[in-house]
Amino acid sequence: MACALAQVLSNHSQKNAQDMQTSIKDKDKRGTSLKPLFRLFHYVKPYWLEFGGGLVFLILTSVSGLAFPKLLGELINGGKAALDSGKNTHIGWWLVVILVTQAIFSFFRVVLFVNVTEKTLAALRQNIYSHLIKMPMRIFLQRRVGELSSRISSDITLLQEIFNNTLAELIRQLVVVCGGLVLLIMTSFQLTIFMLLLLPVMVIVSEIFGRFISKYAMQVQDKVAESNTIVEETLQGIFSVKAFVSEFREMKRYREHTNEVAKLGMKGGTQRGFFTSFVILGIFGTLVAVIWRGVTTGVASGDLFSFLLYSVFVATAITGLAEVFTALQKSIGATKHLFDLLDEPIEPLTDLDTIAPQHLLRGSISFKDIHFHYPSRADIKVLQGVSFEAAPKQKIAIVGSSGAGKSTIVSLLLRLYDPIAGEISFDGRKGTDIPLSELRMQVAVVPQDVFLFGGTIGENIGYGRKGATTDEIIAAAEKANAWEFISRFPLGLDTVVGERGIQLSGGQRQRIAIARAVLKAPRILILDEATSALDSESEKLVQDALDKLMEGRTSIVIAHRLATVRQADKIIVIDKGKIVEEGTHKELIGVHGGLYKNLSEMQFLN
Repeated sequence: MACALAQVLSNHSQKNAQDMQTSIKDKDKRGTSLKPLFRLFHYVKPYWLEFGGGLVFLILTSVSGLAFPKLLGELINGGKAALDSGKNTHIGWWLVVILVTQAIFSFFRVVLFVNVTEKTLAALRQNIYSHLIKMPMRIFLQRRVGELSSRISSDITLLQEIFNNTLAELIRQLVVVCGGLVLLIMTSFQLTIFMLLLLPVMVIVSEIFGRFISKYAMQVQDKVAESNTIVEETLQGIFSVKAFVSEFREMKRYREHTNEVAKLGMKGGTQRGFFTSFVILGIFGTLVAVIWRGVTTGVASGDLFSFLLYSVFVATAITGLAEVFTALQKSIGATKHLFDLLDEPIEPLTDLDTIAPQHLLRGSISFKDIHFHYPSRADIKVLQGVSFEAAPKQKIAIVGSSGAGKSTIVSLLLRLYDPIAGEISFDGRKGTDIPLSELRMQVAVVPQDVFLFGGTIGENIGYGRKGATTDEIIAAAEKANAWEFISRFPLGLDTVVGERGIQLSGGQRQRIAIARAVLKAPRILILDEATSALDSESEKLVQDALDKLMEGRTSIVIAHRLATVRQADKIIVIDKGKIVEEGTHKELIGVHGGLYKNLSEMQFLN
């Protein structure tokens, strides 16, 4: 008994040491309010019957467990006389009944809590993902993708522990502490007072030791984190490591850090050894003192045995409550992060399969005195008074140096952001009056850096339109000059492209992106540096596919390489967020000292 209680206290101190660093770091972020946890129960409401049933079984299991020490004490008190009268047999049967009852109650409690937990967390995951994907672009500028994805993975996993274990432990420990204290008093009031005078000393000293040991645990965590960083950096930058023949340098650096971890761990182990010895000595001393007191005051052997068991139950529950509180604090932080995310505004999107013919755009675009800066960089004016018109089926080229504001125009056309001032219109309608989903369904973008999902080629092309048939996907691939290489793959459209399309060349990825745009059949097409990163052969195939794609639709072409925009109906030259020139290639090339003329001469003469 003493060793068991000592182990509990020792484990608690070590757990406290390990969690202390996290607690200190996150204290300001999460506070002590339980409001986020109460808000979490909104997701439990649909399953309140199962949850309530689980709570009932949990309480019954905890209460029935308190009968064990009392019955065992009566078994000891009965002695031979009770054995002859059959009383001990009766008590034995009661113990069997309680054991079976506890097993049954525990089974239903676990099943019900797990069912409620999985349903609740599934609903929470779905809600958070739906909210996350609907958030405006400015949120993604302010937060890292890794941070956002961790909200839906690690934070929710932490909440799983609340429903499965922490909540159950909290209720069970409270029942054991309250019920145990009552039964201790009923067993022996004098021994209860005597024990309560000794126990706080042990708990306080244990807590002091735990905080002292935590210093070493925190240092170990820091060093482990540093050594993990070395591993991560060297593996991510393995090309540079090998290119600069730095393998042995990195091995030495990692060896030094891990040796420091080992030294700190050994120092901490010495302290934990002293603490464990103290706990065992103190607990044994307390139990001996209680037994001595019970014997000298004439407490019956069975009652004394029951009292000792109840003491262990209560002490274990008290130390368990400290661990539960630590777990709750960590969960509060995770819950607060999740609900902060859910409190962010979202875009007013709608789930559309098709657009009514009367809402289809003809393709005219109007920018009127557009001013814009990014939400996170209010001091940098990206666009200043930009105005231009694009007629239906017209090809408009936008050129300029890097940072001039060309790609920002793409974001404004898709309404990923709205201008700070000015107005963007489509077919004479304000962009803000057109539902977001309806507008974006009629606009397609072929970017320079094509993103492909890790599935098959067919799935990536089919992303352009929901419910597209295989024949439609093949037709789109043919128009994009992509079917030529797709058909050579053994699996054809079922070929897996790998993460971000790593198994395909740049030209192949670009043609799949064009096929995706072909399948979408947009009214407005945006080409954002679509051929700038390709070799000559790939560029020819891609440019041919783009020319087919631009036929019959309004096209906005963002380009550095001016050779690709010579045939544009209108070329707009942007410099430092302002339109400085506008006209055809022939008109602009004749402007003496013009920016377009200078850019052309630099590119074509080189």
